[in-house]
Amino acid sequence: MLLNDVFRRVRFALSLDNTATINVFKQVDYALEEDYLTAMMKREDEEGFLPCRDKILCFFLDGLIVKHRGKQNGQLPPPLPAGERLSNNDILRKLKIAMNFQQEDMLEVLALADFSIGKSELSALFRKPDHRSYRVCGDQLLRNFLQGMVKKYRPNS
Repeated sequence: MLLNDVFRRVRFALSLDNTATINVFKQVDYALEEDYLTAMMKREDEEGFLPCRDKILCFFLDGLIVKHRGKQNGQLPPPLPAGERLSNNDILRKLKIAMNFQQEDMLEVLALADFSIGKSELSALFRKPDHRSYRVCGDQLLRNFLQGMVKKYRPNS
């Protein structure tokens, strides 16, 4: 899934305008320029589109965690190491932490998007990649989770 889409959908679900989004980035001491933010919000076929990098989305999701949950042990989350990619599992995990979702909450959000998944399937998404029961989060599951978030937080849209 295109990271710009994830970024756009989370912003929309949480009703974050440009100022609020920039403040989320400030939570993790990252200064995002409004011009770059505007370029990331554009569609791929629009002039001036810039792709959202993994590091930027990671800063955004970590900023949401700090904003909603506070700093852990008084420290900011570690930045994404150079050259590493943010997987759908990582995105889902960070959203779970930021929104303080329990397993039932996540199943409810997925049900809002008419997507059913079992508890064991859901827990497999949050295991370590080398665990025998680990499951990769596909684009469809992430897309439906984000759609469910929109329905939960913006029921009239």
